[in-house]
Amino acid sequence: MTIDTIGSASTARAIDRSAAAGDATPASGAARAPAAPVETAVAVKAAEALPSEQQVNDALSKLNKTPQAQANNLEFSVDQDTKRTVVKVIDQNTKEVVRQFPTKEALAIAKAIDEQQTKGSPGLLIDQTA
Repeated sequence: MTIDTIGSASTARAIDRSAAAGDATPASGAARAPAAPVETAVAVKAAEALPSEQQVNDALSKLNKTPQAQANNLEFSVDQDTKRTVVKVIDQNTKEVVRQFPTKEALAIAKAIDEQQTKGSPGLLIDQTA
């Protein structure tokens, strides 16, 4: 591999790392065999099967029953419209939702975006005609 330094013309020089490392491959730009593809984390994740809805519901049920979730007044669920994970902080006395992540407004925006994309208008948040 040849690496050129960046700078003025008088200080620029080429460094041949393959020759310095004792590689027998010519540094003159001769054809080299293509490198083997590297498996990325994205490719590994894409190859994994997504869990079924039942598996997700079972996992959420187990998570909600953990002492940590109960001690911190947390409730985990999946929004049915957007299929996004929702975490709620619940007041144990009143059973009122103190805080929710993502917020109801954020879920409504996500639902609107999903609906627009299914209509064939990707990227539009507002469906208006003049």
